[in-house]
Amino acid sequence: MKMTIRPIILAATLLLACSRSDQIEIALIPKGTDLMYWKGLHAGGAKAAQELGIKLIWQGPQKESDREQQINIVQNFISRGVDAIVLAPLDEVALIRPVNAAVKRNIPVVIVDSGLQGGDFTSYIATDNYAAGELAARRLTELLGGAGEVFIVRFNEGSNSTGLREEGFLAWIRENAPGIDIVSSDQYSGATMELALQTGQNLLNKFPNVRGIFCPNETTTFGLMRALQTVGKAKITLVGFDYTDAVANGIRAGEIAGVVVQDPFRMGYESVKTAYAVLRGEAAEPIIKTDVIFVTADNIDDPDIRAVTEPDIARWLEK
Repeated sequence: MKMTIRPIILAATLLLACSRSDQIEIALIPKGTDLMYWKGLHAGGAKAAQELGIKLIWQGPQKESDREQQINIVQNFISRGVDAIVLAPLDEVALIRPVNAAVKRNIPVVIVDSGLQGGDFTSYIATDNYAAGELAARRLTELLGGAGEVFIVRFNEGSNSTGLREEGFLAWIRENAPGIDIVSSDQYSGATMELALQTGQNLLNKFPNVRGIFCPNETTTFGLMRALQTVGKAKITLVGFDYTDAVANGIRAGEIAGVVVQDPFRMGYESVKTAYAVLRGEAAEPIIKTDVIFVTADNIDDPDIRAVTEPDIARWLEK
């Protein structure tokens, strides 16, 4: 990963920005806009922007599968001449060229949530997704008593964050859980809950003796919970990723054994602050890792857990 920080050039860019506008403009571009996860990222970025007195522009594709729309959004912000970009790339390869184009225009880019291969970006702020996948594998193995058939439902090809979770999960199982039989690990669900539901139903019909399932993000987790409900196998142990009200209800009802939960609010906050610091000519940490927690029915109401799972999103997005 190539990190380029040009303090003198970027400081000059900041001065030019101030001369043409009363406010610094930072664009925050998520993978999608409809999931609660991305609203948390938005709220964290909004909090940072309000503290710094800068303008945050939020725009992302409607679907997490629309690479072309995200590329167009990045290109539009380059043409607009925003001062910095914070980007959660939908595809670890397809977004390299627009990111490099931004940097050539002296627009620093901070990558958040999901990695980008190569690229001339300034900093990467995200969960240690591989380790998070290992955590899910360890907890699912414990819940199954170390034995049984398991399958994984992958998300989207090219998605760096979910891909790392999937690989971390599979590697841990293969190295540490000889009693766990991975019966399917190559099925991608696509970007919607409906597709995840269909994929889950197909896999449950194909593998009637499965005891455990791992899902690497919000849509796959909710889709597989619905699939288990529709085929009457809600007691299969489902370990997922990310937190919403619907997922919380599934945990409370015993339909989801637990989920790995990230901190998108902190990611959004740190990414905007990092972009602003770079504009000021300050050095940026090349990699900033944010923590994860594992939420179950036993700890879902713990105040420390709720501080991560239920940040005050409305407070920051209503301003």
